[in-house]
Amino acid sequence: MNPRLITGVAILMLAAASAEAADRITVPAGTSMRVRLGSNVGSDISSAQDVIRGRLAEPVVVNGRTVLPSGSQLTGVVVDAKEAGKVKGRGRISLRFTSVTSGRTDEDYRISTRTWTKIAPSGKEKDAATIALPAAGGAIIGGITGGGKGAAVGAAIGGGAGTAVVLSTRGKDVRLGEGHVIIVRLNEAVVIEQ
Repeated sequence: MNPRLITGVAILMLAAASAEAADRITVPAGTSMRVRLGSNVGSDISSAQDVIRGRLAEPVVVNGRTVLPSGSQLTGVVVDAKEAGKVKGRGRISLRFTSVTSGRTDEDYRISTRTWTKIAPSGKEKDAATIALPAAGGAIIGGITGGGKGAAVGAAIGGGAGTAVVLSTRGKDVRLGEGHVIIVRLNEAVVIEQ
């Protein structure tokens, strides 16, 4: 066989392999993605396995090259949603994205993001005030009407009333509206066709 022909075929094969590799870019595990939610979610309105949607708020860039443009659509699920309880139990919601559709090529890619979780703020300071203020008020009124013993009884009655209010009040829930931006990270690398 002609050595020039063999060399020419080898060069063509290398060029084809190189072009194919250049058309694929690996987005590494741990890459952050800013996602603008396209669904309303909340600890009191969502359930595990509810489908959620979002769009990239910023492009995903690898080595100076835009791999997924801003606006690429993501789909995922609610992993967990816990409604706030009384006394103990703040609202909590957890999300994970499982696919992305490139805004450039309309190709779908399976992805796995780390679970993103939001917990409602604690109401401990408010609860303490709800108990302390009626207790102080009861002590003042009791002290005026019954002296030292009246102050103790008034504080106990006021504190008991404040405690009853705290025990009957639900904690805060987490609500994220459409358009809210969250940051998620890839669990695994994903190869994107350009």
